[in-house]
Amino acid sequence: MTTIRREVLTLPAAPPGPDNPLPPLRPLDEAHRIDDRDRAELPRDMARQVDYAPLRSLLPVQVRDGYGREREPGALDALVIENDRLRATVLPALGGRIASLHHKPTGRELLYVNPVLQPANFALNGAWFSGGIEWNIGATGHTTLSCSPVHAASVPAPDGGEMLRLWEWERLRDLPFQVDLWLPDGSDFLYVGARIRNPHERPVPTYWWSNIAVPEDRRVLAPADEAWHFGYERRLRRVPVPEHEGVDRTYPTRSTYAADYFYEVPDGRRRWIAALDGNGQGLVQTSTDVLRGRKLFVWGTGPGGRRWQEWLTEPGTGGYCEIQAGLARTQLEHVRLEAESEVSWLEAYGPLDTPPDGDWHTVLRGAEDRLEAALPRAGVDAAHAAWLPHADAEPGERLATGSGWGALEVLRAGWKLPGTPFDEDTLAEPQRPWLQLLRSGSLPEPEDREVPGGTLVARPWRDMLETTAATPLAEYHLGVAQWHGDDRAQAVRSWERGLRSIERAEAADDAGHVTAVGRWPLLRCLAVADREDGHHERAADRYAQAFADLCARRPDDPRDTDGDGRWAAVAAALGGEAIGALLAAGRPADARAVWERLDPATRARGRFRLTEAELLAAEGRREEARAVFDEGFEVADLREGDESIGSLWARLDDAPLPARHDFRMRPDRG
Repeated sequence: MTTIRREVLTLPAAPPGPDNPLPPLRPLDEAHRIDDRDRAELPRDMARQVDYAPLRSLLPVQVRDGYGREREPGALDALVIENDRLRATVLPALGGRIASLHHKPTGRELLYVNPVLQPANFALNGAWFSGGIEWNIGATGHTTLSCSPVHAASVPAPDGGEMLRLWEWERLRDLPFQVDLWLPDGSDFLYVGARIRNPHERPVPTYWWSNIAVPEDRRVLAPADEAWHFGYERRLRRVPVPEHEGVDRTYPTRSTYAADYFYEVPDGRRRWIAALDGNGQGLVQTSTDVLRGRKLFVWGTGPGGRRWQEWLTEPGTGGYCEIQAGLARTQLEHVRLEAESEVSWLEAYGPLDTPPDGDWHTVLRGAEDRLEAALPRAGVDAAHAAWLPHADAEPGERLATGSGWGALEVLRAGWKLPGTPFDEDTLAEPQRPWLQLLRSGSLPEPEDREVPGGTLVARPWRDMLETTAATPLAEYHLGVAQWHGDDRAQAVRSWERGLRSIERAEAADDAGHVTAVGRWPLLRCLAVADREDGHHERAADRYAQAFADLCARRPDDPRDTDGDGRWAAVAAALGGEAIGALLAAGRPADARAVWERLDPATRARGRFRLTEAELLAAEGRREEARAVFDEGFEVADLREGDESIGSLWARLDDAPLPARHDFRMRPDRG
């Protein structure tokens, strides 16, 4: 039977660092959007789900961009699930990622195991890392829980053994979910029961893709003759499988550029996908039919794809691709989850040995025969049916603790969620002000020089903010919630009222004390609103005022007063935004003034070295800007698909972009 034990993994790791304290008000910079020219060619159900409630804002989640690229040996808490055939290693502090799936009889690792932990800017909220099996819930893109803890506990399994339950509250869509892992005695397959619940009295869009990293020197098999190809040119087109444009794309190393292939699995066909090496050995994933989508992601062999592969691990390690399974046909779609309902399915992961090369249909028939012999399709359906009565089983020993956001929502709404308890003892400092608002109707007054925390933006919390005392802090949070609700005029009025309250308070204070809440959070929000409305000059003015107010209020010790890095993080975040707005308004001298007030440690970071080069270029000091490239820098939080480094280089030099800065994921436009 399955056993579960604790373990500690030690590997080179770059710490995730503090979250960005500024609320993410600007639209998502998401690469997965369709060119309008392709919409007319989509099947009707796909077109409907592509247009259904795409995520417009990251709120209430904060951006995670405080990491760097300096790695030191770090200890990661792991939970190991094992039977006599398989051993799965799970990282509960990192989204419940399965880091390794080891087949004991053959001694084979079935996944791509990253030898380092290196955050990079691929999750919806920033920090993400490659390798293993990740559970992506929320909206198109990598989950905001990629580098966040989830709850974990042992639960009785359907076969009488132990099952590992992972669960959390997904904040973008306000949905609880769970993932149950178990290994029946003698089984070569890891079973995964997954469930998403909608406790609300309204339908909610949902999204799920299980992403499986495997070595890229494989052939990927899926039961399809067509696929939807999506690249970083943002074109979605139907292409044949396996061969497209004269190349068999089921071999990941035969593509030049990064791309997604969403396989068109016919209705009634078994859902599965496999990645096999030249000897026909590898991993297969299969599921009940609810998890209908299958996908291959390749980095490509071009210089940009290879650079990203190095960036996510370290030079000299093998590359990887991803095979994936999701609720919809493509990752550009969201699925409607009806009010007070749930969706569940079962996945299975295990080894597969079958000849990978040759005629496509012959290879597929052979693979399906081998899979059916190892794990019958009817057996997967039966395992799902056997698991469902256990999905509500109350967890036993707590093995890891996630966030307190689920506990806060359960307290607010009084929901009963059997099997996934969100206990009050998980409430922590981030939930403290909101718990007081819930219980007393008022937000606590901030301590002197306290950086405002995150804002809750769901309608019930917005209603509470609208009825609480109109303090500057409440007006700030209310404006963020209104902005998220697309009530932008009201948001601006709330922020302006907050500013006037501060001005009145300071005018009435004969001792000249500053208020606990500074002007800078409100000014920054107004600056974002101005920039979004095209008022670049006024946005620049407000950014300059906000940064000056922040510097006046910041503690004398530039590190912190509280030791968690929030002051350093907010100064870097606000300073970077201010410089960008001032340069956009054609005011390099004012941008230089902000730059000079940044901490030396901030200016030395790769992101700000790039900012320095942009500033020098705007000042007409091209040779000095070019010298920044010669000295070298690494933008740790470079965004997937970001071409800013190459664009700046092209303004400074006619030579080809140096390989260390080449992260281009699509063909040159020219």
